[in-house]
Amino acid sequence: MMDPQIKAMLDAQAKAAEGQPAAPPLDALPPDMVRVGYRMQRKAADQKSPQDVTAMDLWVKGGEGDIPARLYTPAGAPPKTPGLVYFHGGGFVIGDLESHDGHCRRLAALAGIRVLAVDYRLAPENPFPAGHDDALAATRWAFDHADELGFDKARIAVGGDSAGGNLAASVAIDLRDDPERKLAFQLLLYPGIWPEQDTASRQALDGPILTKAAIAWFDKCLAAKGHAQAHRAFLGAADCARTPPALVVTAGFDPLKDEGRDYAELLRRAGVQAEHVEYGALVHDFFIMPDISPAIGEAVKETAQKLKAALA
Repeated sequence: MMDPQIKAMLDAQAKAAEGQPAAPPLDALPPDMVRVGYRMQRKAADQKSPQDVTAMDLWVKGGEGDIPARLYTPAGAPPKTPGLVYFHGGGFVIGDLESHDGHCRRLAALAGIRVLAVDYRLAPENPFPAGHDDALAATRWAFDHADELGFDKARIAVGGDSAGGNLAASVAIDLRDDPERKLAFQLLLYPGIWPEQDTASRQALDGPILTKAAIAWFDKCLAAKGHAQAHRAFLGAADCARTPPALVVTAGFDPLKDEGRDYAELLRRAGVQAEHVEYGALVHDFFIMPDISPAIGEAVKETAQKLKAALA
């Protein structure tokens, strides 16, 4: 069953929408308008993030020039800690440093590590592979500037949620044979693996939170299908051997749950140590809606502790 607090939120939203004009299709809206709405919604559901985490805005190397990023340092951190290069979710189209600010603060505080959040270029203004190029370049930059960031170069991980999980998994594949930049871990939170064929959960679930219409819009904006480098985004049959150990987290009420589970199994079949944890009562995007339910807070703590242990 769905978490009761989440269900109450969804029921309240449905009741408020009764009698109101139908929302216009995403295609009919400017992407920036959708981004603003998403940011406002998620920040409204995350008002209690740890404020003793220091956040510093900076620029990192992207695929075609410098891009914004934000470095989170937990209170009392030693000069060097493990580091997490993090990519926000949002279908490669929405999401930013602000929508995921509280989430990155919690990961830093609860895992006791520094987190570098990367504001990669978004589609459709920057179609595929712009975001993937930025994610890869930023991760390389983090290794090359580990001392400045306070990262222990031997304990650097990549991570992300939803589309950001796709970016993290793709970067882990791209860097697996780089002797100078050896990733220690990959944190994949309800990752969008973009399988070649729709999974059962993609077929059966139309929301909550992530609808079929939204997925179709993200696909259209990304424009990865048919691209010569499409394998960097469509990871359902990826050769993921020799990538770092992984934690894959999924939610029971999420169209992406089956592809996350399947990717964990794909990693294991390739000889990679991979743990899959599913929170059956939760929904897509739950990590950035912690004020909705105590169950989300518990899932966040458990995930952060696993991340901390993996980088210890």
